[in-house]
Amino acid sequence: MKAMIFAAGLGTRLKPLTDTMPKALVPIAGKPLLQHVFDRLSAIGYDDFVVNTHHFADQIISYITSKATLPESSKVQISDEQPEALETGGGILKAEKLLSDAPDGHFLVHNVDILSDLDFDWFLEKVEPEALSTILVSERVTQRYFLFDEQMRLVGWTNIATGEVKSPFEGIDPAKCRKYAFAGIHCMSTKIFDVMKELGYEGRFSIVDFYLKACERHIIRGALPEQLSLVDVGKLSTLQVAEDFCKSH
Repeated sequence: MKAMIFAAGLGTRLKPLTDTMPKALVPIAGKPLLQHVFDRLSAIGYDDFVVNTHHFADQIISYITSKATLPESSKVQISDEQPEALETGGGILKAEKLLSDAPDGHFLVHNVDILSDLDFDWFLEKVEPEALSTILVSERVTQRYFLFDEQMRLVGWTNIATGEVKSPFEGIDPAKCRKYAFAGIHCMSTKIFDVMKELGYEGRFSIVDFYLKACERHIIRGALPEQLSLVDVGKLSTLQVAEDFCKSH
C-alpha cells in the first residue's frame, strides 16, 4: 500500500525549533514526528512511502537513509520541492510519477504533524471506488470548515469568523450544510492527477482550492469517525499535548 507524507512545510509556527530543523524531525516522546507517522502506517500495512521535502530537505533525507526505523520490505522515495515548496496540491501533483502506480488505484496522504488514534480499517472502508478523494474530518472547533451535504459529499468551505464562503454551487447556504474540520488525512484516487490537469492546475496550489473546484463534477466525500483523538502538532503550545497523547496511546 502506498502513502505520501507531507514533510515539506516550513513549520513557521514551531519556531525557534524549525530555525535549525524541519518540522518533520521535531521530536515528540523521544522520536521525530516523521517516525511516528512511519510507525503508524507501517503497522497497518503501508510499505511504499513518498515523502516530499523542502525546508532542511537534507536533514530529512539523512534521517530516512540512516536512522529511520521501517520494516525491511518498505520503500521510501523522496519528492524534492526545490527551489519552492509547492503547497499541498502542488506537492501531490509534483509526485505524480511516484504515486500513480498505487496498486489498488488509491494512495493515502498524511500530514507529518498529525497524531491520531484513527481506525484506518474503518477509514479505508469508507473509500468509494468512484470517489476522487475521501477526506477525514472531525467535529473539532475551529474557524474554517468544509461544507458537506447530507450524503457527506463536499459542496464548499466557510470561515465562520469572517463569513467567507467558497463553493462552485451558486447560492449555497452554510447553515443548511454539515460543517466539519479537516483532519489532515485523505485517501485519493490516482485519477486525481488527470482531473488536476483538466482543471488547469500546475505549480504551487492548495489541495483545498482544488477540492473546492473539483467537487462540482467529481465526488469528494467526507468521513467522520464516531470517536477520534487527534493532535495537530502545528505550534509550540501543542508540543506538550502531543507528548501526553503519545504516553496515553
